[in-house]
Formats: sequence, C-alpha cells, structure tokens
Amino acid sequence: MGLLSRLLNRPGAQAEKATGWFEKATADIDAAGAEFADLSDAELTEAAGEVFASGGAKDTLIRYAALAREAAERTLGERAYDTQLTGLVGLLQGHIVQMATGEGKTLVGALAAAGYALQGRRVHVVSVNDYLAVRDRTWMQPVFDLLGVSSAAISAAQDDADRRAAYRAEVLYASVTEVGFDVLRDRFVLDDDDIRVAERDVVIVDEADSVLIDEARVPLVLAGSSTIEDGNERIAALVENLTPGVDYEISPDRRAVSLTDDGVTRVEDELGVELYGDGAADLAAVNLALYAKALVKRDVDYLVVDGAIKLISASRGRVAELQRWPDGLQAAVEAKEKLVTTESGEILDQMTVEELIHGYATVCGMTGTALAVGDDLREFYSLEIVPVDTHLPVIRDDEPDRLYTYQESKERAIVEEVVENHTKGRPVLIGTSSVAESESLAARLIDRGVDVAVLNAKDDSAEAAIIGDAGRAGAVTVSTQMAGRGTDIRLADDEVAEAGGLLVIGAGRYLSSRLDDQLRGRAGRQGDPGSSVFFTSLEDELLTRVPEIQRFVTEGDENGWIESKRALTLVEHAQRVAEGQNTALHRDTWRFNELMAKQRELVLARRRELRDGNEAIDELRERLGDTVTELEKEHSTELIDESLRSVLLFHLDARWVDHLAFLNDLREGIHLRTFAKEKPHEAFNTESIRVFSSFWSDVLDDSQATVEEAEFTDTGIDLASHGLKRPSSTWTYLTTENAFGSDIENIVKRIRR
Repeated sequence: MGLLSRLLNRPGAQAEKATGWFEKATADIDAAGAEFADLSDAELTEAAGEVFASGGAKDTLIRYAALAREAAERTLGERAYDTQLTGLVGLLQGHIVQMATGEGKTLVGALAAAGYALQGRRVHVVSVNDYLAVRDRTWMQPVFDLLGVSSAAISAAQDDADRRAAYRAEVLYASVTEVGFDVLRDRFVLDDDDIRVAERDVVIVDEADSVLIDEARVPLVLAGSSTIEDGNERIAALVENLTPGVDYEISPDRRAVSLTDDGVTRVEDELGVELYGDGAADLAAVNLALYAKALVKRDVDYLVVDGAIKLISASRGRVAELQRWPDGLQAAVEAKEKLVTTESGEILDQMTVEELIHGYATVCGMTGTALAVGDDLREFYSLEIVPVDTHLPVIRDDEPDRLYTYQESKERAIVEEVVENHTKGRPVLIGTSSVAESESLAARLIDRGVDVAVLNAKDDSAEAAIIGDAGRAGAVTVSTQMAGRGTDIRLADDEVAEAGGLLVIGAGRYLSSRLDDQLRGRAGRQGDPGSSVFFTSLEDELLTRVPEIQRFVTEGDENGWIESKRALTLVEHAQRVAEGQNTALHRDTWRFNELMAKQRELVLARRRELRDGNEAIDELRERLGDTVTELEKEHSTELIDESLRSVLLFHLDARWVDHLAFLNDLREGIHLRTFAKEKPHEAFNTESIRVFSSFWSDVLDDSQATVEEAEFTDTGIDLASHGLKRPSSTWTYLTTENAFGSDIENIVKRIRR
C-alpha cells in the first residue's frame, strides 16, 4: 500500500510492518529448508518440538516456516508457496490474513495452528459448518502427526464423551456454533469432569469476515423447560387478507412493517378489540403475523421441509441448521404456513458469536475478502489485516455491471449470456441471492436445452461433487451464495482455458460487496483465465431501497437494458448504504450486549468460586445463624456444606435466567425512553446495572429461604421435592437478532403520527 494509506492508517496499511520483513527472507527460508530436508521423519518431529524453544522472534518464524513447508510437502505432497508462508506468519502474529480463493488457506491455517500448539498454546480452528471442520482436520491430520501435534474435530453428531476428548487435543477443528453451544452447556455443569471447553486460548477463524462480521450478532441460545407457544391462526388468516399500501406500510429499508390508520381500523373491527387499549396481546400477535406475511419470504428467507420451517442463511445461501427466529415470530410463520407449532422454552443462557470470540486470548483468521470490512474488524475486535498477494497474477476480466428494468428482463438477459457462452464450451457459474431465483433461472435454461446443476439450500448434499464438476467444458452451475462452500472450481483442461475459462455471472448485487467479490473470485484462480459480470434489475431488493434509481425505468431499451452511468453509480451507492446499515446494526447490538457479556462473566466467576471454594458457603452460614447450629447437631459439616453449595448453585443459575429475561424485556421497550429525552443504550445500561447490583444478595436471600424451609435428610436437601427442579432436557439453537420492531416500537410510531 502507498504512503497515503499508511498515513491515513487504512485497513491493510500496517501489513508491511507485520510481514514485509519476512517477504525479504527467502534465502534464509531456503537455507533452513535444506537443513530440515536432510532429517528423517522422527528427527523432523523432534526439531518441531524445539523450534520455538530459543532464538529471536523473527529467526524462529523463519525456521518454523521452513520446517512447516517441509512437513506439508512430505505428508501431503504440497510445497507451500512463499505467499502461503507470508500468510502463515501473519496468522502467527495475530492478524487477519486476506488470501484469494484457491490460494491454499486451509494449509496455511493448519500450519499456523500447529505453530501455536508447538508454543504450548491450545488452538481452535473454527469454520462456518461441521462439514468443513471435519474435512479440513482429516485432510491436515498427517501434517499435525508429523509435527507431533495432537488434533481432533467435532460435529453435531458426536456424543459428550467424544466431544470432551476432542477438546483435550492441542488443535481442535469445529464450527463456530458447535463451540459456542458447548460453552453454553458448560455454563451449568456441576462437576469439573463434565466441562467440555476447558479454556479458550487461540482461535483461528476461517471465513473470518463471515463469522466475525456477518454472523457476529447471531445469538446462540441454550433453552430448557419446554412449552408450546401457539401461533394465532385466526390472526394469521386476517393478516393474510390485508392489502399492502392500504392496510399496512413497509419501511424503505424493508426492515419494518406497520399498520396504517385504515389497517388499524379494519383489524379492530374484525377482532372486536381496541388494539392500543385492552388489545395489547392482539396487537403483538398482529405485528408478528404482519412481519411474517410482508417481510419473511418463503424460498428466500426460509424453506418448508417435511412440515417444518428451515431458515436460510443470508450470508451462505444454505439452510441454517438449528437456527430459528424468536419464538413469537417462529410461531407466526408456522401459523402463516399452517404448520404445527414447534417447541419453545425458557432461555437458560445466550451469547452472541462476537461474545464467544472475545472470550479467546488470541484471535486471528483468514478470508478472501477482509479489506472491505477492515474498519469493522478494527473497531469490534482490534484486528489488523495482512493482504497477501496471489501466487500468480490474476488475469480475470471483471466486466461492468449490466442494469435492467425488471426481474423478467434481467433473467432473460442472463439466459442469453449463458446460452452464448455454453455453445462456446465455456463453463458458467451463476450466483443468485435466493432459492427462488436459482430455480427460476434453472428452469429457463432447461427450457433452452441447457443441462444445469443446481446447488441451493433445498439440496446441498452433492455440493462438493457439483462444484468439482463446475469447471468442465460447457458446464452450467446455478448456486446460491458461494461463501463458505470450501471447494475450488478447477478448470478441467487446457481446452476450457482456451475457451476463456470460467464465466461467473452474478444475478444481482448482494447487500455486501464482499459477497460479490467472493463470487467473482471463483473465476481466475491460480492464474487461470476467466471473467465475471453482474446483472442487476431495478426490482432487486438492494435497489428497492434507493427510490431515486427507480426513475431510470423509462431509460431501458427494448430488452430492458439501462446503460446510464448515473444509474450504475446509484447501484454502488445502494450497496454502500446497505453495508453502512449493517455496521450500524452491529454497533447497536454490541452496545446492548457488551454490558450483558460483562455481567455474565461476573456471574460465571462467582459460580466458579462457589464450586471450588467455601467463601459463599460461609456467607450463607452467617446469614442462617441458629439454623445451621441446629443442623450441625444432626448432620456432618461436610453434608451441610455440600447441601448449601447445591442450593446456592441452583439459585445463582435461576437468578441469571431471571436477569436474562429481564434484560430481553427491557430491551424490547427501551426505545420509549426517547420520550424522556434519554438515550436508549444509556437507559438500558442504567436499568441493567441497577437490577444487577442486587444479584448476589438476591441469590443469598433465596438460598436462605430455601434452607430455612427445606427438610434436611441423611442425604442433604432434596431440591426437586421443594419445586427447585432443573430442566429435564435442554436444547440449543440460533436465533436472529432484532428481527422485527417490537410492539412498543410500533406503538411509539403510531403515537408520533
């Protein structure tokens, strides 16, 4: 990067300082490599165990890079490029490394994980799904074995015993959600032997921008005490007949929907209630049903599979396993689709992906598109970016966008472009933003006699095979979001390269330029020829957010093509606005969750003290006074103390569940404080601190009452017989953050009219 970028401290500007020295150390690496090449496997393993034991930081990194390259070449037949070794050093220095698709991030991540482990660190390599975690560990295991580093992987299918054993390995591969769920499960363990995640030391995040930015706000939830929250079928039917623009309005950013005055009147007449009077419960149900109808789209936001709702990940284009909306919205969508309402329950604990990541002592990662969110990575994680050059120059031709008036004209143009290139023998990859669009384009192509492979959330079972075949001559592949697919598209032969290589077509810009770049990056890997072009229509969701651009609808030619440069500029503007909104939401969510995260840590610290020490027991004993004296006449001190410990643990956990429910309710209505000219975040923090200040004294009060009322036996206190039961079953899931405006917010909007 240039001097100006360094002066302005733009993302990536510090890369020269981080790894510039290493890029000049080629001769030293080669010399060390020659030394390691003469060693036997056993000697190489021994050398790995000693490589970080002495020497200066730079010399040590040079020697480890050479040793790691030798290990990879022996076990995998892959000799790491100099660019890959630069990425390795960037990770070992605690940065986010930007490496293009196809440049070998999997090997770089494994060598970095081994490097940390050889320094005595415990490493988690987290990815976006179980498949990649298990695949990558299996692929890289020979390298770990030769370097003398233990490794393991976990997936949702494993039982507790296997998971606990896997976490004891020096390097663990797992999806970020599985680690998060295990951290939540550990929250309620009563015995040290049941703990899964003993420590969070080093985390190497694959697809770092997806995990750290796109999914940072996603709450991971541990629930118990199951109940069923019914969807209101009568209200769902009523809302289904409401007319857009007459009975309800959708906000320009399509994030909120509310009844108009006419809509309020119509709903009140049909329900026979006053929504803003005694019909508050009906108002909540109407708002949920309205959001489900107007803003949650089947085959875009979710699928219906075997009678159940399956959410689609916006950043991955595939089914988000274990994910659900907050219970009220989940029930509303199920009522809309006339499905049986699924199990709901009391939230025992929750944490965002961002909070999970902040729990690690060292955070680093790799992705193909980090610079675009460099400011966010710096703001939310204090991470810097090291951009790594490609091994070979990128010769891909990225054509200007083509803008069309309507979805219909856009899809016709895409089909014509595909047919033309298909006849030339070029492979084509079409990236779409929804299942519905992928199926529509596939159907049009089949009608034109083109054989199409479709990869979307409805069926990704043959994902690796489909992507692996996408580089053959004349192949046409239609796929939802390509991020996190984890498989390169390789050109089948020289004939395909001579035909122009892979053509990537984007069926509309995504809400983030990074997702566009990830799709583009599928072409032109490792110096291959290729090209990319995006087709956009004024009806695309992104452009409906920019009213100004809609006036260009009259400028389309007979095919609907709009050639205006001003219109294309507005497409870029719309994307920047969407990215800005996402950053604002991220910042807003973190402000609300930051204090909750700190309170959670205080409670966990208190819980650890309670399980391991006697300070809290002594405090409760002092409160109980004569009650304990009487008990000691009949029972041993050890039995009494263990009973008091059990009571305190139960009430501490129960009090946290209550506090969490309070915080969620508080957040729902906190925007009313704007009427009192208070800032919502500050008001939220003030109320949260006020209530939390009595947390421990409340636990002691409840525990004292339990002991004074309970009956002691030779086995202590039977908590269950006194109604103090822990959940008979628990389950984990992901929810969505602030999916819709609360009832209170909609009331505020109405009062402001």
